[in-house]
Amino acid sequence: MAAFDHPALLYRDADEYLAGTVPFVLAGLAAGEPVMVAVPGENLDLVRAGLGSAANQIRLHDMTVAGGNPGRILPGVLFAFAAANPGKRVRMIGEPVWPGRTDLEYPACVQHEALINAAFGGRDAAILCPYDVAGVDRRAIEDAYRTHPVIAEAGARRPSHAYADPIAVVADFNRPLPDPPAVAATITFNLDSLPAVRRFVAGRASAAGVDPDRVLDLAIAVNELTANTVEHGGGHGTVTAWPEDGHFVCQVTDGGHIRDPLAGRIPPAAGQARGRGLVLVNQVCDLVRVHTRPGGTTVRLHMRR
Repeated sequence: MAAFDHPALLYRDADEYLAGTVPFVLAGLAAGEPVMVAVPGENLDLVRAGLGSAANQIRLHDMTVAGGNPGRILPGVLFAFAAANPGKRVRMIGEPVWPGRTDLEYPACVQHEALINAAFGGRDAAILCPYDVAGVDRRAIEDAYRTHPVIAEAGARRPSHAYADPIAVVADFNRPLPDPPAVAATITFNLDSLPAVRRFVAGRASAAGVDPDRVLDLAIAVNELTANTVEHGGGHGTVTAWPEDGHFVCQVTDGGHIRDPLAGRIPPAAGQARGRGLVLVNQVCDLVRVHTRPGGTTVRLHMRR
């Protein structure tokens, strides 16, 4: 059985951060393991400085960019690095929760952390996830205990007393989304009206000030979801769109049910025809929130303006 290790690193200041991350990186390099660090920019600078010339031997990502959408981290960051190093034990640091994460983003962050256990269980990998005890809400630390089998703190490791089944945690955060505002516009669709939906999304997003390249990304994402509805979600649904707090939001609602919690989080194998739609949606959107249940699914896409 491959040894999968997924500890949460609880830190309170820069010294504790470096004490928990730098030895983790150096141990990987000493063992000949490929190493990646994906953390917010300020912490990335800390790690780079702490490693000195050894930083040139590892892959570095600013998590606020690479993982701004938590749904993008598994397929676009963690799995991408593992796939680039086949047959090797990989060692990664990923910090998806940081001070400044919004309440809107947070449920997707917890689901991501839980799904790491389901996606990488049995794989030969180590993924260390730092948590700023002084900077994030207490609920984030409590959820770190639920989503990590091991807690690393002050130079010691211990089993988490609250670790929970990953799928149960994902289900706990599969919550109804707030109703769209009164200013939202809605269009219904079926197979024959998909071109009209694309025009609706592009027109509304452009009028709301979304960059033209991002308008195209959003139209592609909505097209993936509506085409999936036509094929698997009952054949018809609604698209609702509105501007919100510096974002433009598109919501696709249908009668389907997404049963696989890892849908959209696992990159499809080369040559695999299916399973690409939700991965693509996560890749191009700034945030994706999902509420799914028997008889109905709502997928909400956020694009910055």
